[in-house]
Amino acid sequence: MASSSILQQLLLQAPPQRRTFWRRRWVNLPPTAATTMSEASAAEEAVGEERLDPRVEKREGGYWVLKEKYRTGINPQEKVKLEKEPMSLVMEDGILELSAKSMEEIDASKIFKNDIDVRLKWLGLFHRRKHQCQYSFHFSDGRFMMRLKLPNGVTTSEQTRYLASVVANYGEQGCVDITTRQNWQIRGVVLPDVPTILQGLAAVGLTSLQSGMDNVRNPVGNPLAGIDPLEIVDTRPYTQLLTELVTDNSRGNPAFTNLPRKWNVCVVGSHDLFEHPHINDLAYMPAVKDGKLGFNLLVGGFFSPKRCAEAIPLDAWVPSDDVVPLCKAILEAYRDLGSRGNRQKTRMMWLIDELGMEVFRSEVEKRMPEKKLGRAVEEELVQKPWERRSLLGVHPQKQVGLSFVGLHVPVGRLQANEMLELARLADEYGSGELRLTVEQNIIIPNVKNSRLDALLSEPLLKERFSPQPSLLMRNLVACTGNQFCGQAIIETKARALKVTEEVERRVALQMPVRMHWTGCPNTCGQVQVADIGFMGCMARDKEGKACEGVDIYLGGRIGSDSHLGELYKKAVPCKDLAPVVVDILVDKFGAVLRVGEEDDEEEGELGGN
Repeated sequence: MASSSILQQLLLQAPPQRRTFWRRRWVNLPPTAATTMSEASAAEEAVGEERLDPRVEKREGGYWVLKEKYRTGINPQEKVKLEKEPMSLVMEDGILELSAKSMEEIDASKIFKNDIDVRLKWLGLFHRRKHQCQYSFHFSDGRFMMRLKLPNGVTTSEQTRYLASVVANYGEQGCVDITTRQNWQIRGVVLPDVPTILQGLAAVGLTSLQSGMDNVRNPVGNPLAGIDPLEIVDTRPYTQLLTELVTDNSRGNPAFTNLPRKWNVCVVGSHDLFEHPHINDLAYMPAVKDGKLGFNLLVGGFFSPKRCAEAIPLDAWVPSDDVVPLCKAILEAYRDLGSRGNRQKTRMMWLIDELGMEVFRSEVEKRMPEKKLGRAVEEELVQKPWERRSLLGVHPQKQVGLSFVGLHVPVGRLQANEMLELARLADEYGSGELRLTVEQNIIIPNVKNSRLDALLSEPLLKERFSPQPSLLMRNLVACTGNQFCGQAIIETKARALKVTEEVERRVALQMPVRMHWTGCPNTCGQVQVADIGFMGCMARDKEGKACEGVDIYLGGRIGSDSHLGELYKKAVPCKDLAPVVVDILVDKFGAVLRVGEEDDEEEGELGGN
């Protein structure tokens, strides 16, 4: 059978999501090195010279602004950026004036209100108003979540203590979350404290700048970088350099603060693909060319309410010295050419689809220092297939006599006293360092083997952050949910724990199963990469009453055979969810009902409406 016939059959048999993926990967394959200059020029000519005209221009102060002729049909967020440069809040000390104002003054002014609700996201500050959440007890106007930059998820005991001291001031509203990008988010912050907190962050080597809205998100790397016995490349220098590029060494970099939408990057350093390259806008995949270490490039992976796409090859390789110039070139191409209309169609993959891969690649090449971009190499250093290792528990490092200890942090939520205790453990048993993972857990590296028993006997590990959690708990991930997030439809963190505990009472598992919860279609909890994903929605219960529910996704894969999961069942009421999950685990994952469960018809309330 001809290859085109095989492809046609696969496309006809595949579900819609995979059809789109296969068409992009196989039908619209990037050209090989044999592509001629004339062919590339023809592709650009087909797109049109006007379309390749940059839509932004540099203004005084280094800010990049949308050109007048491209301001028709732009989305509301673009209008807010045009009205006032968001980075002026930090680069021109606007935060000092804003933080001195009352909420009444702020709400009386459109400019100040947009500062609070939109522009402060460029400083990593996300405002949550009372009306955004049914759990209004947890909110008052002027409270913020602050997201940091933490390249590669590496932090220190000093930094951890400082963050603990901040949230400790806010009582029940103060806490810390680990994100799915190896990052810290602190909660409860009030506006008058922001200038002092920003100074405190700088003093301990942290920043929150450019961590929200249309900026580059936290660069993800191998959580075992530098200590992994099976490491391909130490990702820490690269993620640090990328952060320094994006933020201009934490001073704020207006060259990359006016992207069309948010943008994610990772550097892969492990065979396990702990970094999840397939869901990043740019992923560096280690590969050797002509005896020199470098990276093949994947581009365009993203999640959104309307579309999820896996990253695809750019058909490009860069030497390790060009990691930063390549990132800069891609960001400039996206900044210059990306759409500013419908926010659901402004992620970088939409631009790649519009231009075609070869034209997009050509635009990146034009922005490289030497106007050249080598083609990808066929063989990468990541071994396939590869059984993904667990990061939890005790594991030997490449350094003789040392081990790392992975701790399970239930749904990634910590209190100030727990942060302080983790800092103490890192100092007493390790090297004063902690590592965060995309599964919302924590690693203590550099523990002397002679001290392992003492560390494992610590009350925090016995009572709260177990190195050996149950098979269902160990990979449980949950976004913030509507306790603190105005976008979320349902409560997630407490419910995820309750449902999991209930399910574990009903079934016995033979293998780990990854369950992810997200409160809304923005899918911060990344349900599409989970074995079982739960996306918040409104549903109807048995009496027809509106209640909190979930759409269930199945089949997401991570690692060397990664792919996105697909919708399995819609609008399941949360209070009826446990038995549904039990059935899925038995039917799809080989779980066994516990003795007596077959005759148990009781379905407990699990926090649903």
